[in-house]
Amino acid sequence: MAIRVVVAKVGLDGHDRGAKVVARALRDAGMEVIYTGLHQTPEEVVAAVVEEDAQAVGLSVHSGAHLTLFPRVVELLREADASDVLVFGGGIIPPEDVEILEGQGVAAVFTPGAPMDGIVEWVRDHVSERA
Repeated sequence: MAIRVVVAKVGLDGHDRGAKVVARALRDAGMEVIYTGLHQTPEEVVAAVVEEDAQAVGLSVHSGAHLTLFPRVVELLREADASDVLVFGGGIIPPEDVEILEGQGVAAVFTPGAPMDGIVEWVRDHVSERA
């Protein structure tokens, strides 16, 4: 059975090129990818994750709101009894914020320049660990 991943642009920024590139790489690697589109709220993202029975969610933010939006998604997943969903993120995120996000339940953060095959392998490895 294919890994199901929701890729989401959470918040108000409209820069979705990176999210689309990651979504395509995951899809090309055989995963089922649901891309939510731009300007999603954390509530909409979690609803999509639950509705699609996803095993992972990749969040993208370039607006600087990652310290608010990513932890909110993690919190809402917990409230929806979906804390087993793997949460990873990407975007323009300062290195000093990566550790903060990981401490709040984001499993990994990929910044611009991260190799697509590395992201694909990471998702495969970490989803299978949780299965």
